[in-house]
Amino acid sequence: MKITDKVKELIALTLREDIGNGDHSSLSCIPADAQGDMKLLIKQNGVLAGVDVAREVLRQVDENIQMELLLPDGTQVRKGDIAFTLHGSSRNMLTAERTLLNFMQRMSGIATTTREYVDLVKDTDVILLDTRKTTPNMRIFEKYAVTVGGAQNHRFGLYDMMMLKDNHIDFAGGIEKAIDAANKYLKDNNLQLNIEIETRSLDDVARVLKHGGVQRIMFDNFTPDQIREGVKMVNHQVETEASGGIVRETLHDYAVTGVDFISVGAFTHHINSLDMSLKSLI
Repeated sequence: MKITDKVKELIALTLREDIGNGDHSSLSCIPADAQGDMKLLIKQNGVLAGVDVAREVLRQVDENIQMELLLPDGTQVRKGDIAFTLHGSSRNMLTAERTLLNFMQRMSGIATTTREYVDLVKDTDVILLDTRKTTPNMRIFEKYAVTVGGAQNHRFGLYDMMMLKDNHIDFAGGIEKAIDAANKYLKDNNLQLNIEIETRSLDDVARVLKHGGVQRIMFDNFTPDQIREGVKMVNHQVETEASGGIVRETLHDYAVTGVDFISVGAFTHHINSLDMSLKSLI
């Protein structure tokens, strides 16, 4: 993962939240000059993610802590594996421990869940996408973990793509008015953004195709049979995406409809963190 200034800032805020005015447990019972060794022990099968984030957490706490990386991001890990070892100040490694684990456990849980979904449709050409259903201020980490799991990122936020959903359409006065308003806004503000529009029926799909002005049509809460019909109607004129009510058990049924993309909110908000711990090598 690229450690940008934004990533550094978010990690610093997280450390500040945890450490406050000092790690009094470690300060009280561990000598200042004590050196030690630790290992990141994997306690559950899954996909590893967040190694670079862990390295930055350690750097911000103590740049002299040394990491020996054994398993990189994307590795299919098994219970008992060791992802990396550490050597350095015993106090400072313990101060970094919880923040490091919080990032890596959640990111690895997301990568694991994503990989499970991706494997379910690996015999198809569909591309799985994440959504904006992320933990506040964790989006950059969670969307990276999705890519480690093998899926792709949808728009990062409200600013890098236009998505005209049911509420936008209703407030704008209908499909055609919403599309026209969106395109006028882009022209007036000299912006180049793709427009995706949500459809709630095959009639909506027909209206969008007749009117034009979008780059992607979303089939929202359609059945697989409805999506198959919608894909035929679109006939590659624009991209197509399925969303809403799609679970593990039905994912493959949607993937074989011919739709280009399937967005899955569960990648980032219906996951369990991967179990791991940072243990001393004493």
